[in-house]
Amino acid sequence: MTLLHKAPVRVTRRFLTTLDDGIVETGRFIRFIARAFASAARAIRHHTAELLRIIADLSLGSGALALIGGTVMITGFLTLFAGATVAVQGYSTLGDIGVDAMTGFLSAYVNVRVVVPVTAGIGLAATVGASTTAELGAMRISEEIDALEVMAIRPMPYLVGTRLVAGLVTILPIYAVGMLFSFLSSRVVTVYILGQSPGVYDHYFSTFLIPSDVLWSFLQAITMAVLVMLICTYYGYYASGGPEGVGVATGRAVRLSLVSVVTVTLIIALSLYGSSRGLRLAG
Repeated sequence: MTLLHKAPVRVTRRFLTTLDDGIVETGRFIRFIARAFASAARAIRHHTAELLRIIADLSLGSGALALIGGTVMITGFLTLFAGATVAVQGYSTLGDIGVDAMTGFLSAYVNVRVVVPVTAGIGLAATVGASTTAELGAMRISEEIDALEVMAIRPMPYLVGTRLVAGLVTILPIYAVGMLFSFLSSRVVTVYILGQSPGVYDHYFSTFLIPSDVLWSFLQAITMAVLVMLICTYYGYYASGGPEGVGVATGRAVRLSLVSVVTVTLIIALSLYGSSRGLRLAG
């Protein structure tokens, strides 16, 4: 009976301890976000050379990653195959009901609103996010961040602010390349592989490609880039526990970044298109 009475107490204590740790972690993350945004302006003014280096590193990559074009080409290839998948599945599904001519509409509608943002966000988290967390984590456990403080260099602007600004700068060309690759692959697959008339595809594609959707899609990409950079720099900046701790921090950062990407897509989709109860195709 004594053990039975102690079991709920232990569970309650464990729950309260976990809840307390979660509150503390959330507060530290919010404080980190405020410091990161405050350090961005200082990073632009005082660490221009480092900022340019990180921009080149994030976009074109370094080492083995530079051989394949860095994050730009990785994201481009991801969206290339995603757009081709949309074309194949859309042509087959619409063909079952006799409206396969509207594959161009599906490409303009689905790629812009869902496929390209999610694919680009996943690519950003898996490449830029993981490398950023690992780099900052390695600097933390090797006491390089402490060395910066000894040399009177503020670590937040130099390490976090520069990466936050670099993420905002690089996401626009990266996302533009990804969207163009998805449009190109959808058209090539539909017209040259599946045999649809180019005029039919281009007509429905241009008719249903809404400029405001493209602008909202870019805004969504910028939001995802900010979240990914904040999450990954946070986990890397506060990494501990040696090389194993850096690996754990990188895994947690990538996992939370992927969840954030999907969450942002859901929130924006509900906000912009959740009230639309129909789709006008003619007239």
